[in-house]
Amino acid sequence: MNYNLLNLPARAEDLTVVRSVKLALIFALLGASSALAQGTKSDYERANGLQKLTSNKVLKAKVQPNWFADNTRFWYRNDLAGGAKEFVLVDAETALRQPAFDHPKLAEALSKASKKSQKADHLPFETIDLNDKGDAVRFSALGKHWKYDLSTFELTEEGEAPKKKENARKPEKRHRRRPRSSAKSPDKKWIAFVKQGNLHVRDAESKEEFVLASDADDDHFYESRFHWSPDSSKLVGLRTKRSQQHTVHLIESSPKDQVQPKLHSHQYLKPGDQIAQTKPRLFDVTRRKKIPIDDALFSNPWSVNEVRWRNDSSRFTFLYNQRGHQVLRVVVVDAETGEAGALINEQSDTFVDYAFKKFTHYVDGTNEIIWMSERNGWNHLYLYDSRTGSVKNQITKGEWVVRGVDRVDEENRQIWFRAAGIYQGQDPYYIHYCRINFDGSDLVLLTSGNGTHSIEYSPDGEYFIDTYSRVDLPPVTELRRADDGQLVCELERADSSNLSSINWQTPERFVAKARDDDTDIYGVIFRPTSFAPTLKYPIIEKIYAGPHGSFVPKKFSAYHSAQSLAELGFIVVQIDGMGTSNRSKAFHDVCWKNLGDSGLPDRVAWIKSAAKKYSYMDITRVGIYGGSAGGQSSTRAVLSHGDFYKVAVSDCGCHDNRMDKIWWNELWMGWPVGPHYEEQSNVTNAHKLQGKLLLIVGELDRNVDPASTMQVVDALIKADKDFDMLVVPGGGHGIAESPYGKRRRRDYFVQLLLGVEPRVLP
Repeated sequence: MNYNLLNLPARAEDLTVVRSVKLALIFALLGASSALAQGTKSDYERANGLQKLTSNKVLKAKVQPNWFADNTRFWYRNDLAGGAKEFVLVDAETALRQPAFDHPKLAEALSKASKKSQKADHLPFETIDLNDKGDAVRFSALGKHWKYDLSTFELTEEGEAPKKKENARKPEKRHRRRPRSSAKSPDKKWIAFVKQGNLHVRDAESKEEFVLASDADDDHFYESRFHWSPDSSKLVGLRTKRSQQHTVHLIESSPKDQVQPKLHSHQYLKPGDQIAQTKPRLFDVTRRKKIPIDDALFSNPWSVNEVRWRNDSSRFTFLYNQRGHQVLRVVVVDAETGEAGALINEQSDTFVDYAFKKFTHYVDGTNEIIWMSERNGWNHLYLYDSRTGSVKNQITKGEWVVRGVDRVDEENRQIWFRAAGIYQGQDPYYIHYCRINFDGSDLVLLTSGNGTHSIEYSPDGEYFIDTYSRVDLPPVTELRRADDGQLVCELERADSSNLSSINWQTPERFVAKARDDDTDIYGVIFRPTSFAPTLKYPIIEKIYAGPHGSFVPKKFSAYHSAQSLAELGFIVVQIDGMGTSNRSKAFHDVCWKNLGDSGLPDRVAWIKSAAKKYSYMDITRVGIYGGSAGGQSSTRAVLSHGDFYKVAVSDCGCHDNRMDKIWWNELWMGWPVGPHYEEQSNVTNAHKLQGKLLLIVGELDRNVDPASTMQVVDALIKADKDFDMLVVPGGGHGIAESPYGKRRRRDYFVQLLLGVEPRVLP
């Protein structure tokens, strides 16, 4: 085959013919077979209208309770097909679920009173007020206010609108008393303040001022955060070394208010830059002197926060996160001597995920600290003695993870938390709600349904409404008891039958082995509504492999953005490979100093496994797309796995981790910046490009420096590689999700994976 035909010049009148020839040749080069009725105008129409088409098709998917004052009863409204609705009353004590009133009788009474016909399932009001006795309902309809007696069925007109009842305050999700800074001392005698960067104190009565610290200079200053000892004799100030200035410049080529371009500049620290470093300083205010602290235990801070004094003013603690994120430490300082020690010392050979797996709760009354750690390979909670720093006991344990703490009940010594992977046989990413005692006893699983859960407590916390779903299971809503999680009654099971009218394809949960042939990798398969198993479908992966989370959808939704792309004639998949979060520490650690990996070996294995099961998935035509971290990963796919991924669309990619924001990249890639940064860079690896690549970037992206994309472009040009590019004037981060960006992304895949000219709608 003559590959030069792909760059054939053409006269204007022959442009359409030549374009078709080019597409056919590209299609043949990619090993694609002919496809029937894919990428057509009708496919585009369905893709563009799918979100609207699927809206309001699922009924009874959410229960919004309106609780009575007794906290044992509530009512809610169900919106039904065709604008119909019903009002439901639930008694938690008797597990009784019934109509809130006799709908036909009320409709009859309202028809008679208003002289207008009313339907029982289309009553002309959206909300009601049921009195606490439950014997009367008030509502506003037809321009008037009404009261309906549920025992006599008498409807009377009232002069005032029913008063809106507010549910009692719900239990706070977290009872975490974070230390607060205060300029004024607890005894109100002293006021701390910063003047010209130095730390000063004023006598509140005499107004006398004196300097506690005068060591501010051009590079150092004291912050306006002050932590007084309870007896007001000592003060902790925070002295900060300034960060370097790293200015990123952006050119707005086409501003709306002038012809000439504009220069935009902002501060944006990148990996390896000099960061602001804050260290605590201890002062004896009564003697007006500094008490030196040896900073050996906090010499290289990424951050210092959560400064807390012991109630007897004998010492204070603070949370120290060391740069490089391999040490997270609670440091304790003696208030008289300034001697510092490590109360809790969390260390990792890879990283401590301080951003997403950190929880510290001080139980002052019993001298304890609840601490979150992955030290045993799974994210769990530990109970520490805050006086000695010894572990009293591990609170949660097992090959599952704590996903977050909702509430700490110090009085009953209980912790209410979210867990994932706690039920064997369920997807390990599904969220369940649990309770456990401080000593690790009496673990209660409050939710159980096979799906991912969200709950809402009754105002007094005695009951909760549990809603769970899966991508292939519409929401199920239940009422449960909070003390033991026992089911009171099922409230609703969502009805998705209306989706069948549009031939909606249920997303399929699919599990396959990872690169190690042992670890389970979880993903979802999306098919078009026009799906026909006799056709061959190209495969497109929607990728986001950021180590800060997991991204495959778990909840039910009638519409996922991936489904719109599938409508054009593709099978679209989404996968969480190794290196993403919310599994074991070992699973997560794959990303460390290795962001370029992106779990791609696991993803390739997963797709091959799915294609082996489903012959209509064409393994010779695989595309991939993503934005931001997904932009980095999708480009990496055609650099390191170009024999598998044939087409990539990458938006606003952080292609070189030296070019991106400092906190995210140093957390996963480590500090100091070493040769692995360069080795992982898409710029360094650009010469390995195989297949087709479309780079999209907004010129005013403040999240990821647009120069990161331009440096890939520079490397591709130097390597004499063909690629495509779209720079959007005035565009910001994620510009590929704009209507124009989406259309160009779709067209690219249709052209190169289906081999047909896109039918672009006006």
